[in-house]
Amino acid sequence: MTNIKKLNILLLSVIVLFFSKINAQDLHYSQFYNSPQNINPALTGVFKGDYRFTGSWRDQWSFVPVPWTTFSGALDAKLYVLKGDNHFLGGGVSINHDRQGDSPLNLTSVNINGAYHRMLTSKHIVSGGLTLGFASRGFNSQTLTWDKQWNGDAFDPTLNSGEDFDDFERVNFLETGLGFNYRFQLHSRTFIDAGVGAIHLFKPSTSFAGSSIADLPQRITYSAVGQIQLMDMLDVQLNALHQTQGEYYETIFGALGKIYISQKKGNEIQLHAGLGYRTAGSYFPTVAIQYNNIYGAFSYDVDNTDFNKINSIKRGGPELHFRYTIANVKSLKQVKICPIY
Repeated sequence: MTNIKKLNILLLSVIVLFFSKINAQDLHYSQFYNSPQNINPALTGVFKGDYRFTGSWRDQWSFVPVPWTTFSGALDAKLYVLKGDNHFLGGGVSINHDRQGDSPLNLTSVNINGAYHRMLTSKHIVSGGLTLGFASRGFNSQTLTWDKQWNGDAFDPTLNSGEDFDDFERVNFLETGLGFNYRFQLHSRTFIDAGVGAIHLFKPSTSFAGSSIADLPQRITYSAVGQIQLMDMLDVQLNALHQTQGEYYETIFGALGKIYISQKKGNEIQLHAGLGYRTAGSYFPTVAIQYNNIYGAFSYDVDNTDFNKINSIKRGGPELHFRYTIANVKSLKQVKICPIY
């Protein structure tokens, strides 16, 4: 490899690392509670129902030359394979895809998540979870432009760029993680989840040049989501997340009011509205609606940092979440309906 080529690869790695730090290095959502497996694997299987399908989409900084677009899809379920009624397993899979910049630099990961849930009492549940997955990061060098493609008067894409990135367009690495969660549940509408998670346990290298400059630091998350029933038709949800990754850190907190418009079986309707704040300098109003077991939520980040003030119209980004849950009808236990003599 020539010295010039080494320099180009090193420069590209530094640029990738720089922009990764801006985007928290990992994908992130303002409505983090709607993407639980990305926050803490111990939250796998912690929900009302038996199967949960979720989809998430986020677009940000669309007015600058290097916008970010993120998509996530996940499935998790309760697994009743253990003897006894005081514990159960949760299993799930999550898929994430993140695109940024002109190349575009992209990251795709597929993770398997598992959790063990132990009911200490009817109101106290402790959980431990693990993540194991595969991730691939790459870019398309053909969409980049170079100084050698300037013919003196204009840009000419037919000119040879003089660059060869064939061996450096993709890097694959192993994903690992673990987490712990505690749930106190007074009843179905009053509860709190508090947990800590750690992602990238072995700090995998994401460098296209095989350098340690792009080793992915561990991401540590501290999350709490609580809900309290104030009256028959109103609940309030409070949520907070603090996460660190290398030199990066952020804190998100917010509140939602949940109005029960209808509680009739088969026609249950909820309307949610609230506001959240990210200490990096943005706030995001959120609205959501739930009809029986179908849920959809929308939020919009309004970024007040100096960087985003260059555009007074599009200063943030939209975020969408979808959830569908399935609750199986439990079979009745065998009982003796009359004594046997």
